[in-house]
Amino acid sequence: MIPKALIFDFDGTVCDTGEGIKKCAQYALSAFGVDSPPWEELDYFIGPPLLVTFQEKFHKSPQEADEMVRKFRERYGSEGLFESGLYDGIAELLAALKQNGLKLGIASSKPQEYIEKLLSHFGISDCFDCVCGVSFTADCESKESLISRCVEGLGAPRDSIFMIGDTKYDIEGAKRNNLPSIGVTWGYGSRFEFFDCGADFVVEKPQDIEAIALGLFEQTEKVTGIFSGKVIGVHHDEVLLCNGTEALRECVDHPGGVAVIGMTEDGRVPLVRQFRYPYKEIIFEIPAGKLEKGEDPFEAGKREFKEEVGAVADRYFSLGELYPTPGYTNEIIRLYGATGLHFEEQDLDDDEFLQIVLMPFDELIERIMSGEIKDAKTVAAALKLKLFRQ
Repeated sequence: MIPKALIFDFDGTVCDTGEGIKKCAQYALSAFGVDSPPWEELDYFIGPPLLVTFQEKFHKSPQEADEMVRKFRERYGSEGLFESGLYDGIAELLAALKQNGLKLGIASSKPQEYIEKLLSHFGISDCFDCVCGVSFTADCESKESLISRCVEGLGAPRDSIFMIGDTKYDIEGAKRNNLPSIGVTWGYGSRFEFFDCGADFVVEKPQDIEAIALGLFEQTEKVTGIFSGKVIGVHHDEVLLCNGTEALRECVDHPGGVAVIGMTEDGRVPLVRQFRYPYKEIIFEIPAGKLEKGEDPFEAGKREFKEEVGAVADRYFSLGELYPTPGYTNEIIRLYGATGLHFEEQDLDDDEFLQIVLMPFDELIERIMSGEIKDAKTVAAALKLKLFRQ
């Protein structure tokens, strides 16, 4: 099923509002002489109606809870509302979805006035065709009801609308409306609760939602390990496709790598010439290597540059990322450029044997275009650097 419309939860799905909500919860609890739980436990204020949370978590009467909600909003309306930010990738996701012709809505237990202010603040109001939040006078509307109102407001066929959220309340509300659901892991719920309540999809990043909307997403159902080595791991996965069928995927896990293309003042590029066992031949490459666990890619690039060709640069700059073989591995190579080179001693591994070649940049480009130099990271970095210099 490819959706024609998507309904988003707001807090924890579109916007990271946690800081403001939790600070206002502390403010309200303190005003009524209630000891605040540890900061990390205050996540339960994000998502469900505040009136319900104050009653269930702190055993307050409806009247007491209502007074605490008022105190919460005393700070939230003036300060807490803007102690928030869009999740990385959300603005780009919304733009892509609208470009693909989808209708978008919001169904949230947050007061509608607050939602609309934040949408305007972040410049994404025009992305949404329907916004359904609660009112200040009736803020205990169920998620089921909010989603139902949004479905009506969007006007798309019910069987073509997906619900997206970060907690079980979003998934359960979708089920009660007979809508497919997508659980997102960057908010305040967990992958386990999505499995327990039967989410149709569970995604780890906003781009996955676009993949679902386009009918391209593949959800991992089962992973079977095959091999674990010094550099790579290999596993065999069962995946669920958007049309409901299953498929098998073979994947190589790789920690990622870095590669540096440097240039001397007279326009020469330090290359390494070495025997590559899988191809059984000697090839030219720019200095490169794998990331160590937890290592910063930028620092790794500087390290590899020094180890392989003995070079230190006055300036390093990013040339982006490269997916060398996306058909079967998750390896990402970060590319860097370097200028102002100074040469010192190499620091090679015991099993590493290579020659250093200082090749004029124009010659490097000629050998790439003739097909003599075939290494993907070297080709990509050199052509990017050529454009960068122009």
